[in-house]
Amino acid sequence: MLTTAPGHAPIAVLTGPASAAMAAAPPALSAETPLGQAIAAMAAARASAILALDGAGCAIGILTEQDIARRVVFRLGAEVPLAAAMTAPLIACAPDEGLWRAIALLRQHGLRHLPVLDAAGRCLGMLHRAEALAAVSGGLLTHLEALSGDVTAIKAAQAGIARALLAEGLTADAVVRLVNGINLDLHRRILAETIADHGTAPVPFTLLVMGSLGRGESLLTPDQDNGMILEDYPDRDHATVDAWFRSFTEDFNQRLDQAGFPLCPGGIMARNPLWRKTARQWRDQMGIWSNRRVGAALLFGDIVFDFRPAQANEAAAFALRQHLAGLLAARPAWLAAMAAQNASLHVGLTLFGGFADDEPGPGSRTDLKLHGLMPLVAATRLLALRDGMNETGTAQRIAALAARGSITAREASALQAAFSLLLDVLLRQQLADIAAGRRPGNLVDTAAMPKEARQALREALKAVRSFSRTSFAGFTGQVW
Repeated sequence: MLTTAPGHAPIAVLTGPASAAMAAAPPALSAETPLGQAIAAMAAARASAILALDGAGCAIGILTEQDIARRVVFRLGAEVPLAAAMTAPLIACAPDEGLWRAIALLRQHGLRHLPVLDAAGRCLGMLHRAEALAAVSGGLLTHLEALSGDVTAIKAAQAGIARALLAEGLTADAVVRLVNGINLDLHRRILAETIADHGTAPVPFTLLVMGSLGRGESLLTPDQDNGMILEDYPDRDHATVDAWFRSFTEDFNQRLDQAGFPLCPGGIMARNPLWRKTARQWRDQMGIWSNRRVGAALLFGDIVFDFRPAQANEAAAFALRQHLAGLLAARPAWLAAMAAQNASLHVGLTLFGGFADDEPGPGSRTDLKLHGLMPLVAATRLLALRDGMNETGTAQRIAALAARGSITAREASALQAAFSLLLDVLLRQQLADIAAGRRPGNLVDTAAMPKEARQALREALKAVRSFSRTSFAGFTGQVW
């Protein structure tokens, strides 16, 4: 049943999983059940649909009231099997799939009901069209329809979705969660399409996403930061396994690029062997990075700390996360070295409290990702890793640090407010760039902001500066 918290826009539920909006599962019977018996069961349950199951108990078709009106009355006898009247193949969604995607499927296929199936094909619940669409304003539906298209159309529709959500009063944090969810879903879909074309992999693997996508904070134009954990395999199989993955990952990264996720300039992509390793090789690599603690080793370690699995099977990623936690606990100098490197991240304020000029040429805009978000992200990451936390999102890390007592509640509140404001300013700037026909970026024209907004941004950056300096100094011992 769709519900929303008091004071929140109904469309906020779009940022949640489909399982949060589903009703109870409908009756389900064998596809061989006589139609008369199936309709009687449907009536007894006062349900508007019934599922047909195969011999393994997996849902393979659906019979709705509309199907009965169109196909059954005056045409099919009560003794024919349910399979003769059901709609198949069954269109369904996974429980962790974003509700935005489920609504797009409902509209794309003109469905009244959308079953929610687990990985085994068993029904967990049902999404009903009327209730799902009640959560969405009429204007937003136009944008949601684009989310039922191909991956390129979906990526292109993100700006319209974000603009409509902000207009509905949703916070930038929630909009970014939805944008990130769409980005993550696109990675999964492109991965599935690539697998379909290349066939079964020679060994199981897990796709990792890193950077802003791994933290759940990607905006409208993230480039690629991804890698893979391959299941360990005998050395004698390396030539065969590596040849398959070279071709597969090259295709995968190119498809992401074509869909609107630019190739990473630094090569942090699965097609690069540095970011495509077996579980054992990943453990060895992290050990090397933790020992060297200079140059590229620090940079690579910093990038990989925010990884998360992009597939449902999280076991390999969880095991690697546990190994990383052990290394960090055993070698605290690794975090200290990273803190020293991150100390070069400055906020976008001048000595006299003005906004920094980060724009080449005559402009004077400020890069609020590099000189706003990143110092906060880096400092929060270091403290969370020091305390052995598994969270990757900045907001979640701040909350966890406060709960642990590593930072005060007052400090956490100021940092959460600063994080939200920076996301809001950056997201609105990117939307303005798109509206002006420019590639969305991170340079913000602070001079064009109202006086009150500029002051709020100035205070947010001061909070980030104080927190990041103190955090970095706590690792390095340097006095600011």
